[in-house]
Amino acid sequence: MATREVTVGVGAGGLATADMVLNIGPQHPATHGVLRLRVTLDGERIVAAEPIVGYMHRGAEKLFEVRDYRQIMVLANRHDWLSAFSNEVGLALLVERMLGMEVPERATWTRTLLVELNRVLNHLMFAGSYPLELGAMTPIFYSFREREELQAVMEQISGGRMHYMFNRVGGLRDELPAGWLDNVSGAVAAVRRRLPDLEGMLLGNEILTARTRGVGVLDQGTISAYGVSGPIARASGLDVDLRRDQPYLAYAELFGPDGPGRVVTRTAGDCLARLEVLLEQIHVSLDLADACVERLRSLPAGPVNVKLPKVLKVPEGTDYLATENPLGFNGYYLVSRGEKTPWRLKLRSASFNNVAVLAHLLPGQLLADMVAILGSMFFVVGDIDK
Repeated sequence: MATREVTVGVGAGGLATADMVLNIGPQHPATHGVLRLRVTLDGERIVAAEPIVGYMHRGAEKLFEVRDYRQIMVLANRHDWLSAFSNEVGLALLVERMLGMEVPERATWTRTLLVELNRVLNHLMFAGSYPLELGAMTPIFYSFREREELQAVMEQISGGRMHYMFNRVGGLRDELPAGWLDNVSGAVAAVRRRLPDLEGMLLGNEILTARTRGVGVLDQGTISAYGVSGPIARASGLDVDLRRDQPYLAYAELFGPDGPGRVVTRTAGDCLARLEVLLEQIHVSLDLADACVERLRSLPAGPVNVKLPKVLKVPEGTDYLATENPLGFNGYYLVSRGEKTPWRLKLRSASFNNVAVLAHLLPGQLLADMVAILGSMFFVVGDIDK
């Protein structure tokens, strides 16, 4: 729905000018969720922009407080529905750290593998949907072809295609299915082999390049001021990745001197740079997945979880833990009073900051470039509203 409000004034030279206030949204199909933008236009130029959020607010942080630590996992994986496994891992790691719990090595490497497969699934969705927003329909069919390869192995191990619910406090729900590692290797190899088909439609495409190069440039100062993170921040040259800088799971080894991990950055900070970072990160995650599979093959058989007491209580205290989710920093701040439910559990989601910066980024841009900029911010609206 769009509304039009006109304010008439006097411009340079005594000519009458009119500012138009345009409500873009709230609508679902074009914006990865129910987002509303209130933009003020002077002709074709945006002079002010206000992201208006809250249409998907579900009160998850308050619901955390009335469920025990086993139950809150089902809530934690839903705010960014494209990164469900990563959401689960961050919460499980935080609770385990406050409990002083050691998780079996096989669970740690399996979690790392599944996080990277989830990262590829996330990035493939945006690599297909972003060109669609610019008018190119074909790439999304290729991205979904690759997603199906990986969705099959995620479904095989967890039974779910989006909300996996495979993490547990203390490890994982089940042992790896027989032959699953071979299936993962086959799926990763298939995606790697066919990924150039998708990249060939995007990188070097004259129309896409014209719509994205030099458009929506974000500088590092603005990124720091708004707390922008993930691929968007790295596309502006901010060399920050929690997998390397504050290692968790098995990332200390994977991003070590002999590991395949590396941080992908660009310096242009425009829409094209953000897409390039996303596509290159897919290759890095596939390399990390292969390394995890090889390590799991070499580990001896053993448990993938820790047996928990009938009533799980976290010791009194506070703690904060952030992970490098596909869209940026995903942090949980937990306050415990020694009970079986959290007293407070605050979520720091990546998409909230990545959308807040639109108020600074959109003014001065042409209305025709707004969709290109909006799509390049790679957000999920449920991750904003929580």
